[in-house]
Amino acid sequence: MRESRNKKLPLSEFEDPLSNYDPPKYTDPMEAALIEQPVAAIQSRPFAAVPPDLPIHEAMAALVGLEIGCLLISANERLLGVFTERDVLDKLAGRYPTMRDRPVSEVMTPKPVFVYETDSAAAALSVMAVSGFRHVPVLDTDDKVVGIVSPQRVTAFLKTHFEAG
Repeated sequence: MRESRNKKLPLSEFEDPLSNYDPPKYTDPMEAALIEQPVAAIQSRPFAAVPPDLPIHEAMAALVGLEIGCLLISANERLLGVFTERDVLDKLAGRYPTMRDRPVSEVMTPKPVFVYETDSAAAALSVMAVSGFRHVPVLDTDDKVVGIVSPQRVTAFLKTHFEAG
């Protein structure tokens, strides 16, 4: 007969697996901030979100008027895509006159990579560095759009923690 692996131990024999846990030791404040601070610690607001049926010429006017490089495309606070300067260059150059009144959803980048505001700050930097995205949408735990991180915002976050060291 085989012994059960799920034997119940008397409470006196139970050892908490975290009782010998040593917290990580960081070499500097920036390293600690990247691992310990959530994405919410990086400024992600304000951000610009537009509906998917917005005409392309209005989306482009928003990019120029707000002096930003990325619009979040959303409906009912749910992320559908992003519309960036790169989309303008890659998908509209030479076709703008025939596309200007079409909905931005036709040229947006659908299903973009995003981070949750509860993820570590390092997760946002990883998405930017590894995936090559300059703008990363931020969602809350209900999958609602709450912001966007950009190179400038990440730099400000890093600078704050670099100067602390």
